[in-house]
Parts: sequence; C-alpha cells; structure tokens
Amino acid sequence: MEEKIVEIEKVFNAPIQLVWKAITEKDLMKQWYFELNDFKAEDGFEFQFYGQGLKGEQYLHICKILEIEPLKKLKHSWTYHGHEGYSTVTFELFDEGTNKTKLRLTHIGLDTFPANNPDFARENFINGWTYLIHTALKDFLEKEV
Repeated sequence: MEEKIVEIEKVFNAPIQLVWKAITEKDLMKQWYFELNDFKAEDGFEFQFYGQGLKGEQYLHICKILEIEPLKKLKHSWTYHGHEGYSTVTFELFDEGTNKTKLRLTHIGLDTFPANNPDFARENFINGWTYLIHTALKDFLEKEV
C-alpha cells in the first residue's frame, strides 16, 4: 500500500515570530484553525478538538505534541476517537527574509485511516489543509501585519 502524504507550502508576508504564535497560541489558533479548549506548545501535551465530516458528522480529533523546536518545528499526532489509524502533522517554519516566512505542513499516515470512509480520503485532507494554510492562515497573518 502506498503511503498517503499531504504536503502544503506557503510563503506568508509575516515575520516568523507571528507565524509561530499563530500555530502555537490557543487564542490565535481559534481565529484560523480549530476551537481548542486547551493547547500548550510543550512536548507531550495532549489536546483535542472537533472537526466536521462531509455529511456533518463530528469527529473528535485526539492529538499529542511529539516534537517542538521554537520558531522552527511543531509536530503532533493526529488520531480520531473511535476510529483506527494514526497520523502525524508537522509544521515547519523557514525565515525567508524581511517579514516573510515559509510554512511547510506535512501530514503523513493517512493510509492508516479506514479506507471505506470518504471523510478520510486523501483529497479531503488536501482540500482541508489547503484552505487552512492558503486562505484561513494567510488571511489571519496578513491582516495582522
């Protein structure tokens, strides 16, 4: 079976410090990402949130921070309560010069989710992450600058 990977890159007109805050501070994350009850950018911290499926189903996402390197990298697990599968999401930041930051998001392990559930199809992850990074996060960051 071929491993399903999603990789999204975007250069923002925003300093790396602001991009880092946007992906690690709960109050900022809820403005472009998901509503999190709690989040701390600390190794081993566990967090969860609900996301909606194609037909309105609510999926509880259960995540744990696996690796953190301030201003450079945030990696966490991504699983669903009540469903098999284990994946990881990695945000990597690269300073691209004055007030420019490249973000690379890599989501691996999608092939471990149930193949018979269309909500877990790779194209849905591509569409979701593309919207979150290229539209929601871009709009949030570039209005703040």
